[in-house]
Amino acid sequence: MAKRKTKKSKSTSSGRTPLFKRLGKWVCTLGVWTLIIGLFAAGWFYTDLPDVTENLAPSRRPTVWVLDKAGKELASVGDLYGIPIKLTDLPPALPQAILATEDRRFYDHFGVDLIGLVRAAYNNFRAGRVVQGGSTITQQVAKNLFLSSERTYKRKIQEVMLALWLEHHFSKDQILELYMNRVYLGAGTYGVDAAARKYFGTSSREINLWQSAMLAGLLKAPSRFNPHSSQKRADGRTRVVLSNMVNAGYITDAQAKSARSVSGRGGLNRPGRDAPYFIDWVLDQVRDYVGARDRDLIVRTTLDSSIQKSAEKTLAAALKKSGKTKNISEGAVVVMSPDGAVRAMVGGRNYANSQFNRATQAQRQPGSAFKPVVFLSGLKAGMKPGDMIQDAPVRVGKWQPSNFNGKYVGDVTLADGLARSINTVAVRVAMKAGVGRVAKTARALGIDPGPKPDASIALGTAETTLLNLTAAYAPFANGGSGVVPFGIEEIRDGGGEIFYRRSGSGPGRVIESRLVGPMNEMMEAVVARGTGKAAQIGRPAGGKTGTSQAYRDAWFVGYTADLVSGVWLGNDDGKSMKRVTGGSIPAQVWRDVMRVAHLGIPSKKLPNPSDDRGFFDKLFTTIEDVKQEASKVIADNEPSSKNAGGIPDVIDDRN
Repeated sequence: MAKRKTKKSKSTSSGRTPLFKRLGKWVCTLGVWTLIIGLFAAGWFYTDLPDVTENLAPSRRPTVWVLDKAGKELASVGDLYGIPIKLTDLPPALPQAILATEDRRFYDHFGVDLIGLVRAAYNNFRAGRVVQGGSTITQQVAKNLFLSSERTYKRKIQEVMLALWLEHHFSKDQILELYMNRVYLGAGTYGVDAAARKYFGTSSREINLWQSAMLAGLLKAPSRFNPHSSQKRADGRTRVVLSNMVNAGYITDAQAKSARSVSGRGGLNRPGRDAPYFIDWVLDQVRDYVGARDRDLIVRTTLDSSIQKSAEKTLAAALKKSGKTKNISEGAVVVMSPDGAVRAMVGGRNYANSQFNRATQAQRQPGSAFKPVVFLSGLKAGMKPGDMIQDAPVRVGKWQPSNFNGKYVGDVTLADGLARSINTVAVRVAMKAGVGRVAKTARALGIDPGPKPDASIALGTAETTLLNLTAAYAPFANGGSGVVPFGIEEIRDGGGEIFYRRSGSGPGRVIESRLVGPMNEMMEAVVARGTGKAAQIGRPAGGKTGTSQAYRDAWFVGYTADLVSGVWLGNDDGKSMKRVTGGSIPAQVWRDVMRVAHLGIPSKKLPNPSDDRGFFDKLFTTIEDVKQEASKVIADNEPSSKNAGGIPDVIDDRN
């Protein structure tokens, strides 16, 4: 028995030996080829690396001059005050806050943090989305100095290679100094010293613990978390950074508590300048257009200073007169040309007190100011301004909207339903056109109706900004072409070299020619005899009032053949105003702003492209329009039974 077992064991061993040898041979072969391919790939990526010596050359950040459309200087920002700093010049709290938040293992890794990558991957897997990044400060320096922000495998591999190069040629302190001197920190500032002077009016050498934590907090999202954009978000982010510093062992709980109580909020710098909300909006776009530049830049904008001053003065006067009695704390105004060029932007009552831009950042319900989208959809579905629509109680699923005054008048024309802003008529038009068609029309005009719009969209429940809502009215003023709001015409350096010049024409036609005239006739009736009578300016103008539920928002958006303007009034905390509707103070502000804006401009009729074409052009266009609409009916016209879910029980839409 023993001999048989011994013999069997030898046989098994001899049988396995060739298999292991073959497997080992293939593994070695695969490893060699992987190494060869990796070396070739690394060599190819290496040959395409940028010139590191050129980008590392000492240079100041550029000064950016912002001009209005006439060439008048509005503001200048940049290295007027920011200077390169060394770690030894700074209070220890600032680099500690950055390390605690951005890269706690900075002094331990070799440029790529393998432990951090594993931790980030694990946390992202648990969350089911990207909640944590794995890039080190060295990698961020490599990206900011040498590479673009495009998300490709090539850029990521080159980022790692450059990070290793930086770690080999520079000390950790030098890399951290490069990062702190070059990183973007919002509101047009680069580097911690420029940011400290911008936000706190002092050198980075003099900032306290709270201010240090606030600057470190900007690194995640400079435009979102800077105190000039939102003090509330900036404070919340600063508290997170202080907690990170406690967890990293840099400060104690007592020190964090003391920093929160003292804070740096009282020392926030509030620089005065012309059109400050507009300037902030423009500066946040400059880098996207031209990238990082070492040369001084001159940015020529679309702003009309005379219209801007009129808008600021008019809004301030209205809030001073009625703010307390009507419980209105904030407002915003936008004026643009029919092609989307912003001529004036007032983002709030007082820039020194709040830099939050209510024209571009505040998402609010437009109420009945959304109804032109609904009625345009009705015309697309084949309805006519003279069609009779019933003003009577209407129910969609469990939702039963009512009119502002609680009364019903029976049959009215489509045009009269818009002029008088009758809610039941708007809902019936939306259901006849189909919620899908209304949502599609909204998107074409630049308004996001949300992922699952329902019938309540007819009364303006989909939130939007004043800028986007105003731009949505521009096609009525220009004859049917969609616009993308813009504020920059040209960017050049001091020597005259052009880096950017606007040449885009927008998204193209979004309203069929045959529908522009009927829509303008109905919109003109709103101002002539409807809810917008307070907005009359003595020349052809169309527009629409809007009031959201419980008087939280009041709007008037309107246009002439030369300018489009929108006005919003309300409160940042969403509290109700005292029966302020879009047809009252907002329409009056709009009237006063537009009267000044039109001084010296001849009166013109609103566009009606169908009147400018010959008989055969109209005939063939009508045939084509009919064909196009017929092909869309099935896709766009959703049954009302599919749109009733999730509709609020009450929509208190005024006018």
